[in-house]
Amino acid sequence: MNTATFTKSPADTKSVPAAGETALAAGQVILDEFVEARGPWSAVVAAGDVLTIVDLEGNQAVDCLLYSAADTSVRYSAAATIAAQQSIVLTTGSVLRVDTGAPLMTVVADEVGVHDTIGGACSQESNTLRYGQHTREQHACVENFLIEGSRWGLGKRDLVSNINWFMNVPVDPDGALGIVDGLSAPGKRVALRAEADTLVLVSNCPQINNPCNGFNPTPVRMIVTRPEAAL
Repeated sequence: MNTATFTKSPADTKSVPAAGETALAAGQVILDEFVEARGPWSAVVAAGDVLTIVDLEGNQAVDCLLYSAADTSVRYSAAATIAAQQSIVLTTGSVLRVDTGAPLMTVVADEVGVHDTIGGACSQESNTLRYGQHTREQHACVENFLIEGSRWGLGKRDLVSNINWFMNVPVDPDGALGIVDGLSAPGKRVALRAEADTLVLVSNCPQINNPCNGFNPTPVRMIVTRPEAAL
């Protein structure tokens, strides 16, 4: 991974804290980027490095897929992750696993406490089914994944069940899923340590038809730090 620091800042950067102050893991800042509302993002996080995802304005869902950087046919498995931890939500200590059970990343710090593994990613097709034909042309997470994944040779067949950082998806007693207001707030963070070189693919969710983004998609920040011991 390139050790330079890259910054894509919002229009007003004067009040933005430095990446080293914002990241949840101490160390050299390897990457610092802002993902615009509704936009895609990707990067390879080297083994041992820590990715901090910052919910800048609060109540913003961040859809995420993980792949082995060495072999993208090895990728995050929601089923293996849920089975190993016996919980459908992610928080500090959760290990994000591939289908063999091997770890890709570990949640090492979390200021929210609940992140979703079962709500899936919105698409133009699911928007139409749930909210009506007038939503068909609305941009969605699947389209973001396809756009950004194409940079790494990934296509539709490579999309699997994803993680939804900061998204609140309670399960009702009858088994129905709800998509409700998030538990996050402005500046809340979650941090993931790479256990192997990991390609992280993100859609900063564009959804405006349910409360997952407070009906108002907003930017997020991605900061990668490298512990001093690894330098």
